[in-house]
Amino acid sequence: MKTDGRIHPVYAQMERTVFDRMSALAREHGAINLGQGFPDGPVPEPLIEAAARALREKSNQYPPGAGLIELREAICGYYARRQGSALSAEQVTVTSGATEAIAAAVLAFVKPGDEVILFQPAYDAYAPMVRRAGGVPVSIPLAPPEFRYDAEALAAAITPRTRVLMLNDPLNPAGTVASHGELEMIARACTEHDLIAICDEVWEDVRFDGIPHRSLMSFPGMEERAVKIGSAGKIFGLTGWKIGWMIAAGELGTAIARAHQFLTFASAAPLQWAVAEGLELPEAVLADQREGWAASRERLKSGLESAGFVVLPNAATWFLCIDLAASGVALTDRVFSERAVAEAGVATVPVSALYEGESAPVHIVRLCFTKPDAVLDEAAARLSAWRAGL
Repeated sequence: MKTDGRIHPVYAQMERTVFDRMSALAREHGAINLGQGFPDGPVPEPLIEAAARALREKSNQYPPGAGLIELREAICGYYARRQGSALSAEQVTVTSGATEAIAAAVLAFVKPGDEVILFQPAYDAYAPMVRRAGGVPVSIPLAPPEFRYDAEALAAAITPRTRVLMLNDPLNPAGTVASHGELEMIARACTEHDLIAICDEVWEDVRFDGIPHRSLMSFPGMEERAVKIGSAGKIFGLTGWKIGWMIAAGELGTAIARAHQFLTFASAAPLQWAVAEGLELPEAVLADQREGWAASRERLKSGLESAGFVVLPNAATWFLCIDLAASGVALTDRVFSERAVAEAGVATVPVSALYEGESAPVHIVRLCFTKPDAVLDEAAARLSAWRAGL
């Protein structure tokens, strides 16, 4: 069938995501998959029990489009305890994962011709979503190893057509966290230029630096111009549940809720009940899970360093990055990832795939560490043996 001109140009030229591609190669080669980010391990048993109980005892029909009131109130309570936020359930819309929340926010705020600031590396859905809404992505590259936000670069990127800024903090794939000063600078730019901020904060509770997360929404002047996006998948390590949410006040909250109702009207009711219970669990339950992830992080880091790889600093997320150039590996990240999955039997993600344009570093590779100890040890051993033969 002839398709010329029939398919939207955003999708006609689009390749499959790097995560899907590397996971497919991992299956093809029987490789250990440290590419796509998901935990392999036990999840908090109370959530599984809550979901099973909800399937038997609660409604399995459509929940309200904005989400169960019990879940929206639990989200507000969770943030009040964890971040000192004063939120109301009316500000919360439950989504089918954080990606849907990002899509709803982009559709609500980005009009044809609007420019949208994207800091890169960035989740690879951001730019296509902006383009599909008719917007123009304007990329600000962040440089390894610190991936710091620069006030001069931000000021230079803002034009009279800039309408929205997207911020992912903590930052995937770098595993870095914006400093208070950097957040303050970004908030000031948003208020001075009347920008809406879409804040992808899904990694807010996967931090290893001991510092409580602070949302960009909490800075002066930002409550009425920010959307905060969160994810039960990241908080609990339940990525397949696809329960996320977006929070905004006033007309911003109304707009994103209206955009959401024509994407996925509602998400699975039993899982919403379960997440509501999970958000009210004693802190010790989730602390144990985070301690387990921290131990896995140190285990993979040690294994990679023993194999001669230079591991970049990490304060958050489920990912470590290695610097190939500093490690003495004379391969680009894409070549490394393609060869490692086929020859070493370990799937990774080239970080340059999460940049646009010519500014991408080509020597950084991302690996997911939320795997069992034996899997991490075997992956490090395979990479060590393979590297020795390069």
